[in-house]
Amino acid sequence: MGHPPLRAVTLTHVRYQKGDQLGHFLAWISLIPVFISLGGFVCHFIFRRELQGMFFAIGLIIAQFISETIKKSVQQARPETCILLEMCDSHGWPSSHSQYMFFFATYFTLLTFKGIALTEVKNKWAASFLPWVLAVLTMYSRVYLGYHTVGQVYAGAIMGTLLGSLWFWFVNYRLFYIFPMIEESAFGRMFYVKDTSHIKNVLEFEYENARKARREMAAKSN
Repeated sequence: MGHPPLRAVTLTHVRYQKGDQLGHFLAWISLIPVFISLGGFVCHFIFRRELQGMFFAIGLIIAQFISETIKKSVQQARPETCILLEMCDSHGWPSSHSQYMFFFATYFTLLTFKGIALTEVKNKWAASFLPWVLAVLTMYSRVYLGYHTVGQVYAGAIMGTLLGSLWFWFVNYRLFYIFPMIEESAFGRMFYVKDTSHIKNVLEFEYENARKARREMAAKSN
């Protein structure tokens, strides 16, 4: 009796040619969306619980759902290298990795310039530079490793940029006004959900308040 064919978890299933150092590096680059999702946003919810970060993550999930829906509708095949990669049973247009990273870079850049504890313009440019480098490298990795065509990654990049811009506008110019209501809701109070986007420099604010609290505790103990 034959066994059904095996399938890999495509989220982490990245192959490269043995001995190809650049391919090895780009294979790790291709996993950045996983690191951001699991390492970044999960840790953010556990330790920070900022509404901006939570809605950032929700936007990425919605964009990913849209991307996968379009893939199933268009059904454009991956390049011929999909045979070696065992990925021919999935579709390639648009590239979900490319879409994810360009959404992330767009939203992060807009949020940085809106103000997330960075006060100097030069610091904001520096903070915004890295996500775009990672987005371009991820896009390149998907073509280099044979998972997508150039057209498929460009489609993902355009989609991610547009969706990231639209979601940022929706969150910060529409949903933003109900942030205080969410903070004061039963959910907000139970999980200590907060919004600090109205504070000009969050790092300085938290640093000074942490020092103040420590001094007050020391004074009480004396």
